[in-house]
Amino acid sequence: MHFLDPKYLNRLVETSPDIIVAVDIKGTIVYYNDGARRGLQFTAEEIIGQNVTRLYPSIEEARRVMAAMRSSRDSGRISNFESTFRNKDNELIPVAISASLIYDDNNQEIGSIGFARDIRGMRRREQLATAGEIAISLAHEINNPLEVIVNNLELLARDVEAKLSDAELVVESERLDSIRSGVERVQAIVRRLDEMARKGTYETRDYLQGKRMADLAPRAAEALREHEPAPARDWPLTGMSVLVLDDDPGVVNSLADLLRAERCVVHTAMRPSKALALLRNMKVDAVISDVVMPEMDGYEFYLQVKEEWPNLPVILMTAYYYDKDHIIKRSRLRGLEGALFKKPINPAKLRQVLLQCRNKTVQPHKGPVAVPHDGAEASSAQVPVAPAPLAAAPSEPARPSRP
Repeated sequence: MHFLDPKYLNRLVETSPDIIVAVDIKGTIVYYNDGARRGLQFTAEEIIGQNVTRLYPSIEEARRVMAAMRSSRDSGRISNFESTFRNKDNELIPVAISASLIYDDNNQEIGSIGFARDIRGMRRREQLATAGEIAISLAHEINNPLEVIVNNLELLARDVEAKLSDAELVVESERLDSIRSGVERVQAIVRRLDEMARKGTYETRDYLQGKRMADLAPRAAEALREHEPAPARDWPLTGMSVLVLDDDPGVVNSLADLLRAERCVVHTAMRPSKALALLRNMKVDAVISDVVMPEMDGYEFYLQVKEEWPNLPVILMTAYYYDKDHIIKRSRLRGLEGALFKKPINPAKLRQVLLQCRNKTVQPHKGPVAVPHDGAEASSAQVPVAPAPLAAAPSEPARPSRP
């Protein structure tokens, strides 16, 4: 067996960044290393000869640590036992203590030695990791209902514009703008939370005396965002057959209503298997699919569609604020037509992406003659039709009614 020269061992202990303290049987501090001096700010002269309770916030906490050692099944040893020290400035420092009782040659207890590590940094990292997980979940869970609100707000704005007088329209438009501003503020807050979680840093502000809270207020750039101008009502998507796939019924229904208002033929599904069944039985010009779904994710669904219908445009959308599993990135490498990040989806952006798909000169997807289908998770806005050219839009189409 090889033994370490005592001078090396002493040097190792003295220069260790951990807080190392040894006490005698009475609890008097007899050793205090450089790591302890740095971590607790007491000099060796201030501490050696003092009772170890000087380092704890209370005598009860010191007794709790000692009791843990004496009751340990591991011969008077503890490992990573969480406690709290108090430094020279009376600041409480959470620590993880590994300690052992010391015995003489007659197996009589003569003291103890402990190695303590400041775990504030570790706790902060754990808190940030937890905050990151919460931020990702919040982005998804908040943005899906926001998608429903935005879609229905767009439909409501169209109805208001068509049915009210100019004087009434001024008042109601102000109310609609107020709702839009509220939705945008919620979106900005979620973006801030996501940004803070990914960067691992955040700012705080006072909310009560002595209390602070994370600052999620939108930044100036967010506040200056302008509403996109209302689109011209030339109905460029009239007759376009679109399949909407999302496992959130609110998103499916509201997005379908929005597309129907654009005079699209809309089919919906809440599971990839239902969507694939619809594609095999109906004429579809484009697919809008969620990324995170049961059965298969958006990438797997996209590959399945491209295998069976190579020329069918697919658009992926997500409620997350980044490509969590690189699904969209991988899909783009395989020819993905479009990606709509950050639900709620901007209706103008959706219209633009669909129009680009429609204007492509690729051969449209044609499925077999439609057959009746059932199931609560898939529905069609129109009666399925056999593959045929799209009907031309009327020169002055009447405003569509809500289904």
